[in-house]
Order: sequence, then structure tokens, then C-alpha cells
Amino acid sequence: MKKVDFEDLILFENEDYLVINKPPYLSSLDDRHEAQNILDLAKAHTPDAQLCHRLDKETSGCLVIAKNPVAYRHLAMQFENRKVTKVYHAVVEGIREYSQELVDRNLASTNKGIAKVSKDGKPAQTVFNTVKTYRAHTLVECKPITGRLHQIRVHLAWLKAPICGDTLYGGKPLYLSSIKRRFNLKKETEELPIMQRVSLHAFSIGFEGVDGKQLMVNAPYPKDFKVLVNQLEKTA
Repeated sequence: MKKVDFEDLILFENEDYLVINKPPYLSSLDDRHEAQNILDLAKAHTPDAQLCHRLDKETSGCLVIAKNPVAYRHLAMQFENRKVTKVYHAVVEGIREYSQELVDRNLASTNKGIAKVSKDGKPAQTVFNTVKTYRAHTLVECKPITGRLHQIRVHLAWLKAPICGDTLYGGKPLYLSSIKRRFNLKKETEELPIMQRVSLHAFSIGFEGVDGKQLMVNAPYPKDFKVLVNQLEKTA
């Protein structure tokens, strides 16, 4: 991917924290397949930078970076005590009417980095709310209480509402031809999905600053997610 200007990613900054809008396809930590990652970019901006949590490589949105060890410890304690408020938006298959729908299913992860519902796994809870329904899809608000690997993705798949594009957990790619009437594809061209990744975005994050004040930051949708939602709006 093209070189990222870290300054352009910053949504919020004070003396203790940076909150960025992580672009999709950019790894949080060192990735031997990529020339750049969030941690290296953050350290170039602030030498003592530490990531306070991670997002999957494909997932976009709010990512908090501590600028000093005190700030890192302060937020680490909040994560441990489940005091951090995280909200994700996902586009899922089917029409879903969720109102404070709690999924409380233990998750276990394999050594291949795949998670599954298992009574022998670690406790995992996510709350789901419907934001808007479309003709055959739903925009869902996801509030993870715990922070397990692929938690939102697996819990939605367990609800039989897999995320569009999440082929790992049963979601299908979403093509414009499937939602747009009178769609004509040029001859000799292969249609690509509207979004070529899992349709999941870390929409907002809330936590307490070192000074005791509550912080809440929202991340605008990246281009691909915005295009997908705009296309669905036309079918609402």
C-alpha cells in the first residue's frame, strides 16, 4: 500500500494519548510482509509511543496510542477492568432487529489464528444493536465487553448474521449486482465486491484520561465502508 502520512490519521491528541483512524490493510504491529505498520509510524511521531490495543489488519477505525509509560499503564488498567467503551459498526447479511442483544459465548482460538465458540474457551460477551436495516442487509452496532480474538465476527456468525466479506466465518462478499437493479457489467470484466475486506469498522472509543476526564472519540468511515453504506442506502 502507498506510504501513509501518520499526521493525517490523528483524530485526537493530548500530552498523553493519540487516537488515530487506522486505515484498512495496515498492520498494528510489525508485519514482515509490509514496509510500514502503525507502531513504527507512531514511534516516528512520539518515540515512547505504545499501542494500547490492536485492530485486525483489515479492520479500520479508532486505535489508541499512549505517548508515555504512565498513560499506557493508566489505560491498560481500564482495559483490564472493562472500563473502556468500544463501539464497532458492521454490515451483516439479512435483516436483523437487535436491541441490546447480548451474546455470551466462550471463545477459543486455534494456533492458526481462528476463533470458535467453545464451552472450554474464555468468557466473551458482545452487545448488538440495529442501526439500520436495508433490503437484505443490516448495519449493526457492536459493543464488545471483552476483547477476544475475532470476537465480534464469531459472535455475529453464531447469530447466523455473518459480516459481509468475512469469508473466514461464513460471510459472503457483497457485489453491486446483487443490490442494484439493472446493473450492467462491462464485457470481459470480472465484478469485484463493493468492499474487498471484512465490513467492520471501529467507530468510537471512550476512556478516562490521566487527568480523570472522560474522552470519547469517533472515527469517520473510510472510503470503502462509506461507499458500501451509501449503496445500501439506495436500497433502503
